[in-house]
Amino acid sequence: MTHDHGTEPTNEECVDFLERIMRLIDNELEEGDCAVVRAHIDTCSPCLERYDLQRTVKAIVARSCSETAPVELRERVRVRIQQIQVEITEE
Repeated sequence: MTHDHGTEPTNEECVDFLERIMRLIDNELEEGDCAVVRAHIDTCSPCLERYDLQRTVKAIVARSCSETAPVELRERVRVRIQQIQVEITEE
């Protein structure tokens, strides 16, 4: 199926779809909106690439967040946060 240039999505349309694509990935869209966003992704290569990239990033973050940081690292982070809080209050 070919599209003539008159039916390709404009940049403004794509900008509007970016937030909706993120909400689609997070399962926060109504069913009707899901169909609209999926139809846009099917006809717009840049948005399809963004969709695939965001899904991949989300999967990697989810996998990483399931791991527990070592005790030493958590303690170093906690101490550093306290140091920064002291620096901020001293200014």
